[in-house]
Amino acid sequence: MTRERAVLVLEDGTRHDGWAYGARGRTLGEVVFATGMTGYQETLTDPSYAGQIVVQTAPHIGNTGVNDEDPESRRIWVAGYVVRDPSRVVSNHRANASLDEHLVRDGIVGISGVDTRALTRRIRDAGAMKGGVFSGPDASLSAAEQLQLVRDQAGMAGQSLSAAVSTAEPYVVPAVGEQIGTLAVLDLGVKASTTRYLAARGFAVHVLPQDVTIQELRELAPDALFYSNGPGDPAASESQVTLLQESLRDGRPFFGICFGNQLLGRALGFGTYKLPFGHRGINQPVLDTTTGKVEITSQNHGFAVDAPVGQVLESPAGFGRVEVSHYSLNDDVVEGLRALDIPAFSVQYHPEAAAGPHDSMYLFDRFRDMVVARKEGRPLDAATADATTPAADVTKEGN
Repeated sequence: MTRERAVLVLEDGTRHDGWAYGARGRTLGEVVFATGMTGYQETLTDPSYAGQIVVQTAPHIGNTGVNDEDPESRRIWVAGYVVRDPSRVVSNHRANASLDEHLVRDGIVGISGVDTRALTRRIRDAGAMKGGVFSGPDASLSAAEQLQLVRDQAGMAGQSLSAAVSTAEPYVVPAVGEQIGTLAVLDLGVKASTTRYLAARGFAVHVLPQDVTIQELRELAPDALFYSNGPGDPAASESQVTLLQESLRDGRPFFGICFGNQLLGRALGFGTYKLPFGHRGINQPVLDTTTGKVEITSQNHGFAVDAPVGQVLESPAGFGRVEVSHYSLNDDVVEGLRALDIPAFSVQYHPEAAAGPHDSMYLFDRFRDMVVARKEGRPLDAATADATTPAADVTKEGN
C-alpha cells in the first residue's frame, strides 16, 4: 500500500515529517501530549480534547481497534491525532473496525511515523503550543504558508468551547435500582461513563444543555447539581459560573469534575490560570489531604485553580470557608476543592476513568451520601463520607 506524506508544524517553526493517518487535509489546534498506555478510544471520544491535537506518548496505537462499547461520547472530538506506530492488524474480539477507519469516518486528520518521544520533550520544554497537521493537497503548501496558518489560529486561552460539545436537548439517564433523587448534570462535555456511574448510585440523571438558565434549573428542582468535564478556558465561562453561584445560594449540593472543578473555583471567587503543558494521561499521582492517601488518577486539563494548598480560606465570593482537598504530587497543582460551610466539592481529575485507573470511584459515593444526608436533614462532611450502599457494577473491559 502506498503511503502519503504528512507534516506536523508547531508555532515555533518545528516540523515533524510523517505519514498521513486518518482523514486527509488540514487541521489546526493546540498540540498536547497524553501519557496513557491504554484507553485510546476513550481519549479520542472525550469532549475535553476538543480543539487539541493529541500526541500519544505510547508508541504502538490501534492494536485493539475500536468497538461500540468504549466511546465516551457520540464522536471523536480531538482536532488532530499524532502517533508513532499505528497497528497494522486489529486484534480484539470486541473490535468491529480499525482506529484508522473511525478517524476517517469522523474527519480527523492525523499523522503517523512521528518521533513522539522527541515531540513530547519539546512540549515539556516549551509548553503546549499551536500546531497543525497537513496531508493530502495541504501537504504541498509551502513551509511558510503552513507556519502562517498555524500562527494565525486562535489560542486556547480565552476560548469558550462548551457550546460545541454540549447536548442540544435535555435527556434523562434513569436511576439504576432504588432512586434516591434527581440530579441535574450540566453538560460541558460530559462523558458517558460519568452519567452511568451517577445513575448506578440511584440518581435519575437529567443531562442539561450548557446554556440552561437558573430559572429552568429551579423549575426542574433537582436534589443536586453536577458540572462535567469539558474543553476551553474557564475564564470564558461566566454564565456557567453565575448559574453555579445562584444554585449554591439556593443550598443545592454540588459536585464537579475537571472543568467543573475550575468553575467551582471561580464561583467561590478564586482565579484560574493556564498550565505550561497541562496534565493528560491515566497515571497522575494525587494526594487526598483528608485521608492522606495517594490516588493514581486519569486527567485531561490545561487550566487550574489558583488557590494555596494547606490553608483554610474564606471564599472571596462569600460562600464561607474553603480548602484544597487534593493536590498533584508532581507539581503541587490544585486537584480538588472542598467547601466547609456549604455542601459542595470538586476534583480536577476524572474519577470515572473508564479505561482506568479506578482509585477515585469513591467520590461518587461521597456525593451520593452527601445528597442523601441533605435530603434527610443530617449533617455530613462531603470530604469524609463513606459509601454505605454498594453501587451497581457498571465497569467494563478497557481497550
